[in-house]
Amino acid sequence: MDLGERVAATGLIAAGAPVVVLLSGGRDSTCLLDVAVQLAGAGAVHAMHVNYGLRGADSDGDEAHCRSLAQRLGVALEVDRARRDDGAGGNLQAWARDVRYAAARRVAEPLGAPVATGHTTTDQVETILYRLATSPGRRALRGMEAVRDGIVRPLLAAGVTRDETAAWCRARGLAWREDVSNADAAYARARVRETLVPALRAVDPRAEQTLLHTARLLREEGDALDALVADTLAEGGGAIALHRLATLPTALGRLVLRRLAEDATGALAPRAATRLADVLALGQGALDVGDGVRIRVSDGLVTAERTPTR
Repeated sequence: MDLGERVAATGLIAAGAPVVVLLSGGRDSTCLLDVAVQLAGAGAVHAMHVNYGLRGADSDGDEAHCRSLAQRLGVALEVDRARRDDGAGGNLQAWARDVRYAAARRVAEPLGAPVATGHTTTDQVETILYRLATSPGRRALRGMEAVRDGIVRPLLAAGVTRDETAAWCRARGLAWREDVSNADAAYARARVRETLVPALRAVDPRAEQTLLHTARLLREEGDALDALVADTLAEGGGAIALHRLATLPTALGRLVLRRLAEDATGALAPRAATRLADVLALGQGALDVGDGVRIRVSDGLVTAERTPTR
């Protein structure tokens, strides 16, 4: 099957079904937009481009390119011009990610459409390696999911690589824009892409496929663990008896405690799992475990709540 047929086989883009494609103007999103038009029809496809203004004339060039591409393909295009405060702290790339997803969702929700991104298996490898270095725990090794929270990644689901999206664009006569910051060693992701991935290939040319296969296995095994955690908490109606928590294997106990914390706050709470021994020793009372979570033991029952604001 060619690339388009592989994407069609995922079922993530269907004929006549609305979809909002995040369009940066790079090879991957350009390929995805073209494939989406072929599969869903131009009238069903909406593109969203965010001009962050971070690269001066190059940012404006990206926007102009996206406008030209959308016009050529007959696709409606929305452009959001986001500007970051000079004094804003935090991770720049995380800010940009949050901005583009929020912008795309504003378009997608009234349409009842998913937001499609151009992530490929090449991005998946880089993501796993980056998270392995920065995020402890098995979740880091699961990688990105093909479908999650209204976001779909059709190229990733179809097993498409970055080289393949470039070949598709060339064959279709579609130009794309290169973002030089993708190779800027100031960014950790760029260091992974330019240094770590080639080093792994030098160890074994199959390294990337091995990593992707491992991530798939971990996602499947993780789903089984998540189901076991849910069943364990269901026994106590969303809480767990202290004596029951104490009898669980340590690894399962940590996962149960983390699930309690995350169910209570609706956010990730990885530090809760590290406090299992402290909770078991508590006996009676409350313990702030970090990430805005308080674990409470009362009458032998373990529950979680948000840490009160002061």
